[in-house]
Amino acid sequence: MSKKFQRKIEDFVCENCGEKTKGDGYTDHCPKCLCSKHVDMNPGDRACNCKGLMEPIGVEIRGKEYIVHYQCLKCKYRHKVRSNPDDNLEKIIELSRQIIN
Repeated sequence: MSKKFQRKIEDFVCENCGEKTKGDGYTDHCPKCLCSKHVDMNPGDRACNCKGLMEPIGVEIRGKEYIVHYQCLKCKYRHKVRSNPDDNLEKIIELSRQIIN
């Protein structure tokens, strides 16, 4: 199965912290607490039935980019995404101190 990105412009309220977020079609996590929701099989397809909360568990630094690592609290699925310029830098720094297992 190849990964095909599907752009979805959706606003949402974070299920973890209640932050209201205006989506731009690339927004896939809360900029305040960095939590996400397990809704996609492939980016933007909304085909996953899990719907669990995706918790940020660590950050890797690639050049000038921060890559946030996630784990679903419901099914334990893991994935990673690039951070956005609007993301909470303090939270990213805090996560960068954690070791990803």
